[in-house]
Formats: sequence, structure tokens, C-alpha cells
Amino acid sequence: MARLLALVGMCGAGKSVAARWFEGRGIPGVYFGRLTLEELERRGQAVTPDSERAMREELRRVHGMAAFAVLSIPKLRALLTKGGEAYIDGLYSWEEFLALKKEFGPVIRLVHIWTDRALRYERLSRRAERPLDAAQAESRDLSEIEKLAKGGPIAFADVTVTNHGSPEALAAALEAAIEGLR
Repeated sequence: MARLLALVGMCGAGKSVAARWFEGRGIPGVYFGRLTLEELERRGQAVTPDSERAMREELRRVHGMAAFAVLSIPKLRALLTKGGEAYIDGLYSWEEFLALKKEFGPVIRLVHIWTDRALRYERLSRRAERPLDAAQAESRDLSEIEKLAKGGPIAFADVTVTNHGSPEALAAALEAAIEGLR
């Protein structure tokens, strides 16, 4: 049975940890944020919270609000053809969801990873790659809510997994949630 499981949630909720769990189960995926990092690298620009935000916004201005989904459809189609199941790390906008829904129909399912804001901000301040302080994290939250319509996919999720514990606890919660989507 073909399934495209899209991880949605706010920054620091645990989408990357969930993505590693999928990879560990042999489920391939596409990290939408990779497009931002690759474009910054291609242009020789430093990766900072400000440069990432500016690049995300530019890609959406140039390619539309569904940019990350549209640019990733060929990869996603190939993954689904190869194995029948894949995941997306970081579907953000309502328009991305609509583009994927149009392309893949009922195969796409939204998996919301939820963590309360204070814990997300604490995690973001401690992460090794691209850490954010509380002010940067709040700024990113507001930008994603106001400019990306990030709330739509979260509200429309097929399942919500709470992530307030260890990676092992998240794995167990994901296992149960994903099994319920069959």
C-alpha cells in the first residue's frame, strides 16, 4: 500500500528525530528544508537563521507558496514507485499540502509532531546544528505562522504525536500512530 507520510509541526517539535526514526525503519524521505540549505550553499552564503528565512521566502516568491512541494514531487514520486512508502520532513504551508494532495491524493497523510513552546525553545537552544535562542525561535514561529500558513497542515493532520519525552518515547508514539493510519 502506497503511503506518503508528511511530518508537520513547529520548529523544535521533533520532526527531525521522527525523520531519523523513519530512516531507521528503512522508509526513505525528502527533507524540504534541504532545498534552502542547498541554494544557500550554491550561492556561497552562510547558513544563519536570517539567511535561511530570506532564502525560504525568496524560493516561495519565485516558485509560489507550494515551492518546496512542487520542486520535490519528482523525488517523492520516484521514492513511492521504488518502495511504496516515503516520508516528508517539514511540509510547512497549506499550499504545499494542496499541491501534494492534488498529485498524490489519499496516499498523503499528515503526521503532526507536537511539543509545547517552552520545551521546543529549550531544545532549539541546545541543538548542535543551527541552534536558536528564544527570541530567534519565537521570530521563526511567528514568521512561519504569518507568512507560510503553517497552521493549516497542522490543523488538518491525520494524527498528532506528542513529544515531551525521550527519542525512545517518541519512537513508541510514532509506531502506534503510524500503525493507526493503515
